Amino acid sequence: MVTPALFAAYPSAEAMAAAEPADIEPYIKTCGLFTTKAKNIVRASRQIVEQHAGRVPHTMEELIALPGVGRKTANVVLAVGFAQDAIAVDTHVFRVANRLGLVRAKTPREAELQLMDVVPKSEWSRAHHWLIHHGREICHARKPACARCFLADLCPSAKRYLKDGSRS
Repeated sequence: MVTPALFAAYPSAEAMAAAEPADIEPYIKTCGLFTTKAKNIVRASRQIVEQHAGRVPHTMEELIALPGVGRKTANVVLAVGFAQDAIAVDTHVFRVANRLGLVRAKTPREAELQLMDVVPKSEWSRAHHWLIHHGREICHARKPACARCFLADLCPSAKRYLKDGSRS
């Protein structure tokens, strides 16, 4: 939601690299931790200009070397920006994959590796979006809507959340 205005004001890595974090902050103020994110955006932009000729790198190793970029963000960039097969594990993906029994993971990295084993590679990027959507719409963190979930009969966690074990 913030990127259209941000990219209109700073249309290239070079433009963002020339900015100061305080210049970026008003554009991303609605995001959490915007002060830290603004610093990382400027630092990452400078690194992209200096080390990658102003082009966003397209490998996991190069992406996670950028300030503020972890595996989740790198996987999103690879999947969405470069159409590569990747599974980004955010809180929704982590929760839903564990609840559905797709993984038995204690960390997002474990979940990523386990999902890579159980989801066909050609579906990684789409599965990421499916799991996020399911987590936002049905499988909420505190009160999952198992009674209206089409996966409840298959879900090992659903019986915990359904009062009498039925879906009615």
